Amino acid sequence: MADHIRYDLLTQQALRGVVRSVLTDAAKKGLPGDHHFYIAFDTQAEGVRIPDRLRTQYPEQMTIILQHQFWDLKVTDDEFEVGLSFGGIPAKLTIPFEAVKGFFDPSVQFGLQFEEVGDDEAQRAAPANVQDKAPDTIQEPPAETKKRLPATPAKPASEPPAAGAPEPKPAPTAGGSAEVVRLDRFRKK
Repeated sequence: MADHIRYDLLTQQALRGVVRSVLTDAAKKGLPGDHHFYIAFDTQAEGVRIPDRLRTQYPEQMTIILQHQFWDLKVTDDEFEVGLSFGGIPAKLTIPFEAVKGFFDPSVQFGLQFEEVGDDEAQRAAPANVQDKAPDTIQEPPAETKKRLPATPAKPASEPPAAGAPEPKPAPTAGGSAEVVRLDRFRKK
């Protein structure tokens, strides 16, 4: 058993709470102004439920964009659920906050990047993750939602944004330069 406070874990939990709060507000009130979110997540993480065709297309990581083209955003303490369209086919995705690898709001140049943390002993002692395999079900959005929300394909995190899409940029710092917040900065080196 460790005899020190795991600030790295506590910091990561707190920053995931920021993402949870922002999504909770968006679910209740919609997206204000020009705000929109790029959310990258591990498609193989425990609890991620996406259609099999998307898991095949994005076997490791996927980035979704929540802007004008999403519906039924629901947020709980542990995960969020959202309806999106991929190649004109609607899909429901469930993403635990622990699976989120990055969050970026280009309208205000705010971004968070999450990295795996944990001590080696805990990882060796923990059982291997068993993939929670959800059936490949697609819920049709309401007709009025489909008219209002055109389809947007998701892109893998390693793929650059489509032409005309804003280029994700790091968050500005107090000194004026841009920097992505990385949790490894707080780790003991």
